[in-house]
Parts: sequence; C-alpha cells; structure tokens
Amino acid sequence: MNIKHFIFLFISYAIISCNIDEKKYRFAVIQYFHETCTFCPGGDTDINDWTRNVPYVEGKNVLESSSYSKGFVNQASLFNDVEIIGINSPDQVFGGSSRSWNTKESFEHFMKIILDDLKSKLPVDGVQLSLHGAMAVRDVARPEAEIAKRVREIVGPNVPISATFDLHGNEDEEFLKWSDAAFVTKRFPHYDAALQGERSANFLYRSVKSKFKATTSTMKPGILTPTVLQWTGEGPASKIMERARRWENRNQDVYVSVFYGFPWSDVPDIGATIHVVTNDNQKLADSIANDMNDYFLRVKKEFAGGSFPMPNEAVIKTMAAIENGDTPVALGDYSDRQGDATWITSELIKNKVKNFLIATLRDENVLEELVKINAKKGDIFDYVVGGYTGEQAGTPLQIKGVIKYFGPRFGYEHVAVVEFGQGNVIIIVPTYEQIIRPSSLRFGGLNPDKFDVIVVKSRVHFRRGFDETGYSKTIMVVDAPGDFIGTTRLDALDYKFGPIKDLYPFIQN
Repeated sequence: MNIKHFIFLFISYAIISCNIDEKKYRFAVIQYFHETCTFCPGGDTDINDWTRNVPYVEGKNVLESSSYSKGFVNQASLFNDVEIIGINSPDQVFGGSSRSWNTKESFEHFMKIILDDLKSKLPVDGVQLSLHGAMAVRDVARPEAEIAKRVREIVGPNVPISATFDLHGNEDEEFLKWSDAAFVTKRFPHYDAALQGERSANFLYRSVKSKFKATTSTMKPGILTPTVLQWTGEGPASKIMERARRWENRNQDVYVSVFYGFPWSDVPDIGATIHVVTNDNQKLADSIANDMNDYFLRVKKEFAGGSFPMPNEAVIKTMAAIENGDTPVALGDYSDRQGDATWITSELIKNKVKNFLIATLRDENVLEELVKINAKKGDIFDYVVGGYTGEQAGTPLQIKGVIKYFGPRFGYEHVAVVEFGQGNVIIIVPTYEQIIRPSSLRFGGLNPDKFDVIVVKSRVHFRRGFDETGYSKTIMVVDAPGDFIGTTRLDALDYKFGPIKDLYPFIQN
C-alpha cells in the first residue's frame, strides 16, 4: 500500500467516524390537549372554539406551550445528539374544560394539521405526545389512542412513541397498543407535569439507544371518583400515588402511571387506569399492575366517597372564621364547571358578609353590553349577572355598583371588575376561569390581600396558591344544591357510553 492510498483510507475513515459521531436523533413533539366535560351545556366544541386565538400553534412554539412539553425539551436538550422538532398543533380551546363534546370535524381538522406537518419533517427517531387523557370526541371512542395510532401509521413500527398525561384521564390498554409508554402526573395540583416530560425524554433517548425495551401492563380497577376527591394532599389519592412511587424506587427501569379517571366525560374507557412500563420484564410489569389494582380495590370506598358543606353552611362557617380573625377565607366553588354559578355569592349577600371578592363569575353577555356602551372605569354598573346556563347555576344576581376596571386580563379582551355593597368586588369574565394563585388577582387596582373572603371556581388547583403556600388561614371546598355536573353525586348523571354498571360506586361489591 502506497502512502497516497493510506492517506486516502485514513481520511475516509475519519470522515465516516465523524458522521457516525454526529448523528442526530430527531424527536418530534406534538400537543393535543383537552379535558372534555361531555355533560356541560352550551353545545359542542368546534373548530371556532379552538381557533379563537390562533389557527394552530406553530411547531417552534409547541416546544414552549405546556409544562409537559417544556419538561421534555429541557431534558432532551441535554443530549448533544438529539434534535427537537415541534409539530404544528392545536392551541388551547376557549373555555377549557367547561366546553362539551369535541366535534369529529374539529378532531379531523387538527389531525390533518398535525399529520401533514409530521410527514413534512420525516424522518424522526422518536415522538413525544403531550396529551391530557380525558378528551372526548363524537364518534371517536378513544381519541388519544386514535392520535397515537395515526402517528404510528406515519412513523412506522420501530419509532418509539411516548406520551405525557394529566392524572384526570380516561384511558385503557388501547393507548399502549400504539405507543410505547405513558407518563402520568402523580400530583394534583400537577406540580410534576414538567417532571413527566423529563421522564418521557429519558425514556425515548434510552429507547433509541437500544437501552430500553418497553414492556407494558394495563389494569382497570373499575372505580370512578369525582375529581374533587382526587386531591393528592391527603387520603387515598395520596396513598395510591405513594405506592406507585415505591414500586418505581424499588425497581430499576420501572414506570408506574395512574389515571384517576374523569367522570365528566361519558366515554367507553371511563374510570381509573394503571399503566406499568418495564424494561423487557413482562412478569414484573404484570405483578406491579396487579398489586396496584388490588390496592385500589382495598381503598375504593374511601376514595369514591366524600361530601362537602353546602353554600349556606359554608357561609356560616366563613362568618365564624372572620369573627375569629382566621382570614383570608378561600372558598373553592368546586361544582361550577360552567363558571356562572351564583350559589355562594347569593349566600354571602343574603348574610350581609362584607369585604369579599368573587373571582370569578362568567357572563359573556354582560361583557358584550359593556363593550357596546364603551364602558370605562368609574361608570355605574347595574346588571343581572350569572345563573344563566341552567338549574345548576343558581339564580341570576342583580349587582349594583361601580366599574373599577374594564379591559384585558387572563388572555381575554375584556373583563370587568365591579365594586358593590360594603367593600365587595366581583370579577366578570367571558368564560370559565379558574384562579390558582392570589397573584393573578393583582390587576386593575385590585389587591387580594385586603379581602376577608375570596371565592374561586376551583376544586383543587387553587390549593397551590391559597393553601399550600399558607396564604389563606381558612380553606373550604363548597358543594351546591341539586344533582348536576361537578358534584360528588355521580349517579345523577345520564351516562350513555361509559360502562357505569360495572364501576364502583355504581355497583356495591
């Protein structure tokens, strides 16, 4: 071999080696996130509801559009040989979980946007799906599984697909037929959403490196619980997730994900679900899934039962707390998924309670009227508000006061802050708005620290800012009279698609 031939071979080898070393694994990130209340009035959720802000989220922005995606991106970015690709995806729907069934037309519309963009960016080596788990679409039995199925058909059988979920999901074994792993939040409020994204990124990376062969097991314990009982700050909800963490801590390469279920979606896979993922160990996966299932059954009575004070009782307790100086009092109006219920506000007014803040009350019609008259700060406010979506919303209220702020907030073009009575304030919004932190109420001259009572439309998430921070000395979750969506009385709901006859507490065995 002459010197020129040797140099040629050496250079060729070096080039090949560099190309190998510089190979980039391409991870696609897709988001399609909706918690669907199929029992909510107001009509189906259509394309217009999804596109109030933008037609869709462009791929590059998808990477920053949720805690799940951010967690995935942050972790995947640590791998020098990974390229992260955002795929065009739907924006958040106007009204969030207060909206009813998604139309099939809207589902197909956004699936086309997603899949067309995914096809244009092939090849990919892994896919991250940022989902919720409680999406409901007319004539699509299992939407999240359908999303995974259609992605699988494009990327092929050998590309790992991983997904992140909210624990309020309704899923079954169908999803893992088309994907390789599911990572579900273990906290409610969902402090660990970004963590699940990180876990998903690690899983995909190890999978493409041939260091993880996903083996899964799924169980459905046959239990349905109201979401207000799924708070992981105490009780069986906390113990179930702690048991899942113990299994993960005891065993290498084990992921135990638990869906508590979402009772407000009337779907075939409704109820609690256990997903277990192991590294090529089917026996272990099955063993853990069975253990978690057995534990669910042991605590089902406590987990599916519970009650909360009605508005009149809650207001009496609130008045006692004010008298004792145990303020501020935070009242979670948990049963109001539409956002316009007036039960608590009516009781506060009836009992002449002073210095309370209603954050928030939905009334898009009143806001439209204020826009028409070019309302501004200082104008007299004299309107009937709230209580218009049905029996569950209570009685419309006549509020006479002064507008303290009228303008943009919470992503809406117009909200109204109205002062009335003796130091009372009500924030009027165009759709359901869940206040999680007191800081979000610091606008338009408002200072939440000055109120004795703050009423929020929330079941559990408000504990993040009002309870677990120590902000409120008194915390109460408040029920509402009647049998309707949002309460703990699930037997009042007219399920048509969910297998209710097979679920506890509908069956007592």
